[in-house]
Amino acid sequence: MRNFSFTLMRHNISGGSPYEPIIGFSRAVRVGNSVLLSGTGPVGAENEDAAGQTRRIFSIAAEALAQAGASLDDVVRTRMFLTHVEDWEAVGRVHGEYFGAIRPAATMVVVAKLLNPAWRVEIEMDAVIPASDTG
Repeated sequence: MRNFSFTLMRHNISGGSPYEPIIGFSRAVRVGNSVLLSGTGPVGAENEDAAGQTRRIFSIAAEALAQAGASLDDVVRTRMFLTHVEDWEAVGRVHGEYFGAIRPAATMVVVAKLLNPAWRVEIEMDAVIPASDTG
């Protein structure tokens, strides 16, 4: 295993999932002024429609970003994974509710399955904290 050395401080943010140590991942990782948010599913909203699941993801994401010293306003990139192509508009509209003004680079793809079969959407986000906020 390679030992990577970072010149910038690395901070792993846990989402509290019992799978984090088993799989070897963090909800988010902050390095310098960059925050990378793992693929986030709608935990606790499995019975919601695509829009409701997307809103739940944004709630989880906002909390993780805050722990990293960022906010949804700092997001510069999103990747949305859908299991049903017909959900693109509902998911896109919720994405627009949160990002209509800041308009990050975004990708939306349809996949065969997600980790939980009840999930209709999963989203990754990348954020960059403005230099004045990095201390």
